[in-house]
Amino acid sequence: MPRRVLQGVVVSDKCDKTVTVKVEERVMHPKYKKYVKLHKKYAAHDENNAFKVGDFVKIIESRPISKSKKWVVETKEGGAA
Repeated sequence: MPRRVLQGVVVSDKCDKTVTVKVEERVMHPKYKKYVKLHKKYAAHDENNAFKVGDFVKIIESRPISKSKKWVVETKEGGAA
């Protein structure tokens, strides 16, 4: 089964080896047919504490690392996601 890949921005790096990544998506509202921005925050594993707040990153789905961490930071992105 393929692993999901998401892009987002790091909003918190306070935990050790963990960053919080905010992923935004645009979906069409079923009734009003207007595009709405939705966002969700994911806890992602950052082994070397390399990523800081404001970095655009790509996260990839992995095995459960802890109760809330099921994603791993793969790479840093160049621009806005």
